[in-house]
Amino acid sequence: MLYSKIFGKTKKDSKKYDSANATFLIKGGFIDQVMAGTYTYLSLGLRVLNKIENIIREEINTIGNEILMPSIAPLEQWAKTNRLETVDVLMKTTAANKFALAKNDSEYVLSPTHEETVTPLAQKFNLSYKDFPFALYHIQTKFRNEPRVKSGLLRGREFRMKDLYSFHTSEEDMKKYYENSKKVYLKIFERLGIGKDTVITLASGGSFTDDYSHEFQTICETGEDTLFFVKSTGVYYNREVAPTQAPKLEKEEKILDKSDIKGEGIIGVNELAKFLNIPVEKTTKTMIYETDNKKIIFAAVRGGYNINEDKLRKVACVKALKLAPAEIIKKLTGAEIGYAGLVNLPKGVEVYIDESVSDRLNFETGSNKTHYHSINVNFDRDISTPKKFYDFKIAKIGDRYPKTNEVYDVVKAAEVGNIFPLYTKFTEAFDYKFIDSDGKEKPVYMGCYGIGPSRIMGIIVEKHHDEKGIIWPESVSPFQVHLVGLDLKDEPTHYNVYNIYNLLLNQGIEVLFDDREEVTAGEKFSDADLIGIPVRLVVSKRTGEKVEYKKRSEKETKILSLEEVIKLI
Repeated sequence: MLYSKIFGKTKKDSKKYDSANATFLIKGGFIDQVMAGTYTYLSLGLRVLNKIENIIREEINTIGNEILMPSIAPLEQWAKTNRLETVDVLMKTTAANKFALAKNDSEYVLSPTHEETVTPLAQKFNLSYKDFPFALYHIQTKFRNEPRVKSGLLRGREFRMKDLYSFHTSEEDMKKYYENSKKVYLKIFERLGIGKDTVITLASGGSFTDDYSHEFQTICETGEDTLFFVKSTGVYYNREVAPTQAPKLEKEEKILDKSDIKGEGIIGVNELAKFLNIPVEKTTKTMIYETDNKKIIFAAVRGGYNINEDKLRKVACVKALKLAPAEIIKKLTGAEIGYAGLVNLPKGVEVYIDESVSDRLNFETGSNKTHYHSINVNFDRDISTPKKFYDFKIAKIGDRYPKTNEVYDVVKAAEVGNIFPLYTKFTEAFDYKFIDSDGKEKPVYMGCYGIGPSRIMGIIVEKHHDEKGIIWPESVSPFQVHLVGLDLKDEPTHYNVYNIYNLLLNQGIEVLFDDREEVTAGEKFSDADLIGIPVRLVVSKRTGEKVEYKKRSEKETKILSLEEVIKLI
């Protein structure tokens, strides 16, 4: 392809971007931002995206059948699974004006995921045990109402996703397929050039399952996820689910007298600790929740920690919980929001205390009285010691893995894929069953498996770049060779470089040919480094009938014959 004819050129602006992938993909002419979280893939970018998707497709074809489902779905399907009002990133279409409204006033979901579409689809065609197991996948554009889009392609409102759904007659068969999918995923990431840095990570099953799900995380300083690694086991945990034991506090010998201190309008445990002149670790954060079965829960952690609501949900054995509204809190405690605590507890509530609270003496907690905080509180004397302490906090650096007492290694990472055991969550919602060999109806089990091609494109750049630009892995590079022609107004050189270009094409080699005549050599070399194609070839008066060969990842250049170059490519 002639660079002069390509749509989308390099940019020399000085604009600051929030990530390496945004900087180099935009300045390199790969993508163009339409609005926050939404991009046009220009010629170079689309070539990369297509190569990523084709690698994914080749490997996923070994375990699934490709189809193509629509991006929009009827509201009723999402209502059946009770996700229409609960998925916090859900977007829907609506008529834009009165004329459109007059034609069609229907509303549709812009699918962030396709469980609600694929389940009734499978139900139409697969009802006999003889049809199982099977798996369907597609690569489709998805939409999510992300509150904060950032880091270029790593977090967007419109993005590409490969999602696969497997269907089984038993939990055992689902788990067997699930484990095999991990091997396929690892092969994909290896081919994409990020395999050595991508690890399987235990993560929350969210609303899908109480089991762990599994994420494929690429270790990356600019990643938005934090992984906690146990050296002795080789297991990675996403921060949100990492089992955690808080660092022990120094033991105090003397138990002090409890007292209530008035402190009005203090925001946060750090300000409270400063006001009371105590360490933050001596403060207590108490939150009040409502559950799906109408229970009220008090949950307390050591100051400096936050509560993981998914962990708490499992501890409390409830399907869902939410923060109690102000009127409920005031009715229960008699106090305004911000003064809930472990003393003077109202009757009829369940109390869960994190293990981080367990080893403290003379600590602070809310008094359940507006504007008051209780200090020098102790178990047994002021509040009952619970029969059990739990772990429902979000892990912090310095925390220990409870089973071995070793301090976690902590790394940043970016998610490139995930897999979830869905069991019967969606098939039950659609009453999807199969007819077994005994003629009886039985439940269908599901798994889901996602990979984000557009996100991966951004992560590849985060992992493969230097100060000059991108260094594409060969498997996904937009072209194999970047041919740079210098001295193009010189007739022999002009003839030679075009001849070399055509010879390379005839060899089946993908070539981006910088054929611009009014651009300096320095600009061409700078653009080549920014674009990041693995091999740069330079033809000029100096090279004659030979070619200057340089790998993007290396500093060394070689003068070679075309035959030698072809052998190296």
